Amino acid sequence: MSTIPFQQAKLIELHCLEPVFFASRELSDTYYTEGVIGNYALTYALGLVNSPYRLQGQATGRPTYKEDLQPIARDFYILPASPIGRITFRFERFNALSDAYWYSMTNNRVATAREDLPLQRQGKKPNSFRPSNFPQTGRLRMIERGNRFQTLVFGNSQLPDYIRLGKFMSKVKVNIINESSLNLLPEGEYYTQHYLNAADLPQQIETLAFDLISIPPVPIIKNLRFRGCAWQIDEAIVPADLYFCGRESRDE
Repeated sequence: MSTIPFQQAKLIELHCLEPVFFASRELSDTYYTEGVIGNYALTYALGLVNSPYRLQGQATGRPTYKEDLQPIARDFYILPASPIGRITFRFERFNALSDAYWYSMTNNRVATAREDLPLQRQGKKPNSFRPSNFPQTGRLRMIERGNRFQTLVFGNSQLPDYIRLGKFMSKVKVNIINESSLNLLPEGEYYTQHYLNAADLPQQIETLAFDLISIPPVPIIKNLRFRGCAWQIDEAIVPADLYFCGRESRDE
């Protein structure tokens, strides 16, 4: 049975004061940011949960979204942020090649160890030729500064005026547009224009049609037409019982 764990919701606007980058897609040496901001990234950026700055050992092997987000899921929830109007991007080239006396391109990395030079001359494979997941050259497609996004925040949590977002911790202004109460709508067929996290949808709704934005860590759904219960916030309608990693938890 559907319930309303939150008493109110805020419509907020995010104003990008600096270019924002996420590695949404990787094609050859180009790294694309899609025109959406995921709700997991926003939850970390708003300071509702913390993630270690450095990961070591087994902690590097998998994300901890469930452990981090589910403890606050009954007090806070946020939708992925969708762009207001036409979004613009900018391309930048990055080059982190070494200025050392000797270096060599290897498996997605630049080997710079001087001790490897004799091995290279002997036709042997140097130790620093191990593959790496940290590219040194390429191009970035970033969300241009000045773009604005909007999203809904559920719960009574205080929000900061500014957040740092994306791989480069870009500065983003947070504006609260309005605050409204939630109403529970009975089971029926609805349409929502808000972006939704596919892993957070309740299992009991029937999805009839939608567009999919395939990005990590979870695809984003937009233009969803669904059958089930819904929450109404002013003119906005979203599926009821949205919950961090909710679909995965209920499948367990």
